Amino acid sequence: MNKINRATHAIIVAAGKGKRLKPITLTTPKPLIKVNGKMMIETIIESLHENGIEKIYVVVGYLKEKFKILVEKYPHIELIENPFYEVANNISSLYVARHLISNSMILDGDQIINDKSVLDPSYNNSGYNCIWIDVKTNEWVLDVEDGKVVKCNRDGALKGWQLFSVSRWTEEDGVKLKLHLEHEFEIKKNYNLFWDDLPLIKYLNQYNLEVYEMGNEDVIEIDTYDELVEIDKSYVQFSEKE
Repeated sequence: MNKINRATHAIIVAAGKGKRLKPITLTTPKPLIKVNGKMMIETIIESLHENGIEKIYVVVGYLKEKFKILVEKYPHIELIENPFYEVANNISSLYVARHLISNSMILDGDQIINDKSVLDPSYNNSGYNCIWIDVKTNEWVLDVEDGKVVKCNRDGALKGWQLFSVSRWTEEDGVKLKLHLEHEFEIKKNYNLFWDDLPLIKYLNQYNLEVYEMGNEDVIEIDTYDELVEIDKSYVQFSEKE
């Protein structure tokens, strides 16, 4: 089947404090941490560029001034400030970029892209990159029927499609998600939500979401020091007690 949609730009969410990687993140935002010599967010930017996506919006908050190095190095990057990052979950980051969701790819900035092809901008329906797992995980897991996401297991599952923070959004779904963000953030003031809670749980029946399969090592998420040290031994000097 020919893919009928194409992302024209990307939104990278990079406003958080990265508390689980202190003390490194006391002076360096998590997406700017170098792993084996390259900042995590750079693997995303360069992979997007390889796939023909030049215009990239980076949502910043914590240590926002540090991200200016990206603008100096990559001319098509624009920073969007999230003034709510200290009092709200990442729903606030997409809220401040809500006018850009249509025809976009949305990613978290603290990932390492090992296979550039997983950021292919062409797609049929809105949806998420996932890997198939058949062992217990505490990560978000999707159930799929007839090619459509029918349930999100937020606390994990024994098997299913494990969610990664790479998603694509059609023009129509971008309009829906913008309205849902405004309703939840402005009116209901649900500041504690992840933005993914809206399309995957609260309003799932209003979206036609698809899974985009990838391999286990294509995208790496680093959440803890053990995971960081496993990939880059130079960080063995740090400990969570410092």
